[in-house]
Amino acid sequence: MGAIDWDRRLFDSLIPLPHGTSYNAYLVQGTSATALLDTVDATCIPAIHQHLAGVAKLDYLVSHHTEQDHSGAIPFVLERFPLCTVLATPKGKDLLVDHLGVPPERIRAVSDGETLELGGKTLTFMHAPWQHWPETMMTWLAEDSILFSCDLYGAHVATAELFSDFKLLEHEAKSYYAEIMMPYAKLIRKNLDRVAALNPAVIAPSHGPLHREPKAIIESYEEWVSAPPKNLCVVPYVSMHGSTRELVEHFLRCLTEMGVSARGFDLTVAELGELATSLVDAASLVIATPTVLAGPHPLAVTACYLANALKPKCRYASVIGSYGWGGTTVNQVAGLLSTIKPEFIEPVMVKGYPKAADYEAVESLAKAIWEKHRAMEASSAND
Repeated sequence: MGAIDWDRRLFDSLIPLPHGTSYNAYLVQGTSATALLDTVDATCIPAIHQHLAGVAKLDYLVSHHTEQDHSGAIPFVLERFPLCTVLATPKGKDLLVDHLGVPPERIRAVSDGETLELGGKTLTFMHAPWQHWPETMMTWLAEDSILFSCDLYGAHVATAELFSDFKLLEHEAKSYYAEIMMPYAKLIRKNLDRVAALNPAVIAPSHGPLHREPKAIIESYEEWVSAPPKNLCVVPYVSMHGSTRELVEHFLRCLTEMGVSARGFDLTVAELGELATSLVDAASLVIATPTVLAGPHPLAVTACYLANALKPKCRYASVIGSYGWGGTTVNQVAGLLSTIKPEFIEPVMVKGYPKAADYEAVESLAKAIWEKHRAMEASSAND
């Protein structure tokens, strides 16, 4: 009952959508009542209007999440079905009033574990706060063993395929996790056990195709949320006159020769979604930046802010950079990564163009990271 947004290329004026997206809504019809689970973005009201053309009566509209890509068409649906009641968590009820102006008398708050009988179809509501807003919930359809998971297990991809081929979807699902869900990984961990215990036959998320073989996406989330970081160093960099780039290229070569996987991102052209996806697995983050007005380049600040907001599992961090006469770049970068709280390894800051001693310092930094990763892997193996 949803809509495919083939042409959208930016979400929240921030997240790249190279493959578009979809807004999924689902109709569950029992013998005595009918429920619509979520709606679509307000820009796609014509799509849901067409879907609902043959629906004579709608008793309930379940709002899993208030953000407008799921709820934007709720006012339209309520106007179309004046006797329909919206079901949401208590916090969801407040947010629907605040964000969409839904009359509070048209909303009923449901408790965690509450069931709704539709006649041969039973909906059970599962509160799932911070997946990824505080009011989020999921719905379990027992008779068909379907979990309507809202944003959890979703993917930003426009496709006419109803069910996913996870081998083809994995990168988009991982990007979605990185950009949307990773900041709440510790809270998501609790809900993964609840989902696994249900053993669903189908997982129906709010974005992207449905999972007809849920084991693959469930196991992927288990790894993304809980597994130790991998032997990967991510290096977002920007260079104004070539000095920082020269250091970065030497650093990446050294890491690779030592057996550390390394990914560099030129921040003048890199897609932030790809940077976010790499951070899911990274053990180390090295920010490479020239000094601008005594601090890091604005593009490097953006990369730091992104990493700090996403809260990846990376354990180590450092700075590579250049400066003309001085500055506080290292201290500022450390402050911008305060949420991650990584162990900081001795940075390499170079005055002017790199010299022989500077290349040696970069090599020492690469060796230090290699040793940290080797010790991390040995510890994980012993665990």
